[in-house]
Amino acid sequence: MPEPAKVAYVFPGQGAQSVGMGRDLYDNFASAKALFKQADDVLGFSLSKLIFEGPDEELRLTINTQPALLTVSYICLKIAQEASGGRLPAPAFLAGHSLGEYTALAASNVIDFPTAVYLARERGRLMHEAGLREPGGMVAIIGLNEDVLLEVCNQTGTQIANFNCPGQLIISGAMVNLPKAAEYAQAKGASRTIPLQVSGAFHSPLMQPAQGGLFQIIAKLPFRDPTVPIIANVTAKPLTKAEEIKTELIEQLCNCVQWQHSIEYMIKNGVTTIFEIGPGKVLNGLIKRIDKSIDVRNIGDIAAIKSLS
Repeated sequence: MPEPAKVAYVFPGQGAQSVGMGRDLYDNFASAKALFKQADDVLGFSLSKLIFEGPDEELRLTINTQPALLTVSYICLKIAQEASGGRLPAPAFLAGHSLGEYTALAASNVIDFPTAVYLARERGRLMHEAGLREPGGMVAIIGLNEDVLLEVCNQTGTQIANFNCPGQLIISGAMVNLPKAAEYAQAKGASRTIPLQVSGAFHSPLMQPAQGGLFQIIAKLPFRDPTVPIIANVTAKPLTKAEEIKTELIEQLCNCVQWQHSIEYMIKNGVTTIFEIGPGKVLNGLIKRIDKSIDVRNIGDIAAIKSLS
């Protein structure tokens, strides 16, 4: 017998943020307002004011972007569950792109929402500090396959940081190496190279200074086994135990995000509908390039949530 159709929830990472995200939920749902206040209280400053009013350059700082995206994505999920009256299908799997993996932790009750906000802020701080110690960046490479890009990386001292979808890979490396890597990639046939607005060489060995601090923070936090399996960024395989998740979060800092393989794993295991929960539609585009047959739906604002009911 064919396996029954399944649903997955996925949560966006850095780059999906925008000033004003989540404001419509804050204005229309008391529970959203309460969760924004909870995030503000955890961090000791008005994260919600920064999210709603900017300025954009401050929201784009890694230390702010990470808790902001987690907060808005989690609130999108909770309001969708509340407003749909039970019509939002339960997921068979959860996954998050980089920072989005932390939203998945809260969604699967590995940690509670305040702990997730705190952890996202600390991760952002540690990654920002690592970027100051080892200045680096990231570049999207469009139109090259993995084997050719690996050759580019080997020749230029850079690393593949994200396998996003066919034809879109991201590299990380020291600032001094990225221009020659981009030039070499174009010489090898890349159609475009796009520097990303980030403050470090995320998902590369240059993030090693952040690993020790994150390990110490995570070691003190109560983690539970997830209520729904989380597809790991590093291995593209399901995580079902708290200790596995702790290891994943530490390794994720310096290793490649296997997003394409994560989506392919879920599809292979019966997923036919994926809800992208959070601001923007970045993951929607990536998923459609991985498999056009998948039904991808976005839950990022009040209009999308009302359509569920």
